[in-house]
Amino acid sequence: MKIGIIGATGYGGLELIRLLHNHQEVEKIKLFTSSDEGAIFSQKYSHLKKLYDQPLEKIDIDTLAELDVVFTSTPSGVSSKLLPPLLNGKTKFIDLSGDFRLKNLEDYEKWYKKEPAPSDAVEQSIYGLSEWNKEAIKEANLIANPGCYPTAVLLSLLPLLKEDLIHSDGLVIDAKSGISGAGNKPSMMTHFSETNENTAIYKIHEHQHIPEIEQAMKMFANSNSPITFTTTLVPMTRGILATSYAQITSEITEEQLYNCLVKQYQSNPFVRIIKETAKFGTNQVYGSNFCDIHVKVDARTGKATIVSVIDNLVKGAAGQAIQNMNIQFGFDETAGLMQVPLYI
Repeated sequence: MKIGIIGATGYGGLELIRLLHNHQEVEKIKLFTSSDEGAIFSQKYSHLKKLYDQPLEKIDIDTLAELDVVFTSTPSGVSSKLLPPLLNGKTKFIDLSGDFRLKNLEDYEKWYKKEPAPSDAVEQSIYGLSEWNKEAIKEANLIANPGCYPTAVLLSLLPLLKEDLIHSDGLVIDAKSGISGAGNKPSMMTHFSETNENTAIYKIHEHQHIPEIEQAMKMFANSNSPITFTTTLVPMTRGILATSYAQITSEITEEQLYNCLVKQYQSNPFVRIIKETAKFGTNQVYGSNFCDIHVKVDARTGKATIVSVIDNLVKGAAGQAIQNMNIQFGFDETAGLMQVPLYI
């Protein structure tokens, strides 16, 4: 396999390199940039000395067309212009930005505040929620890799919604993320002085992942209800903890919710359902492609609390992208991805 990474200098690109480096099917990784052409990659990132002492290459359409897979780890608004002319060749593309996730172009324009990709490119893109869309992923030439928040939320909620064990009406989701989810470009939001010893809610009712979650809930669980979704930045580097509150249907028990999740994911290597736990946190998946899920029912209120944790840079980005590549090409789904989490 000959791989290309556009946006190699960002956090997502670095994670792709870290994980692909030990992938048994990968022969060569070419690194592309729009701003640092010719720079030696390991001089920018010393931890890659003797591993990636190669120059960053200019983005060239002819070169990309010779590769088997190209990962685009770019800000939104870049892939939508770069990829459409390349989609009819042999190269497969996995886009980690949000440019091809939303099928409604007006939604993209509203929530991302950017010009959408051409409609024909969006139409042929496949939503890459690995555990829920495998058959379509196998045939895809363009995969829209899910966002980090939607991955954590959807994996925990879709089985329960699909089986009508919880109500979609009145669904409240509170998600907390580490700083790396904002990328490596400094801003007032991510400045050390703003994030250290501070927890801040942001994009209240305006986060661009809201329509993505609602679209996937409709696609996989036939749910048309709007959600209440809030996002909070916490002073850590990696990790997402998503807590959802839902009304249970009828006399549904905690055991039924747990059994539903276990049944759904029993053949999926990266989703772990945790039944009994004294604490549940992001460090149990840190650096790994696992998604851990825990559910509790409050008999007094008739509500379920569904909690999931992922590493936003791995299962929420680069890891899921590689998982999708594995599915596309018929490799072992776990190839390059079975790292033990960095608990401490």
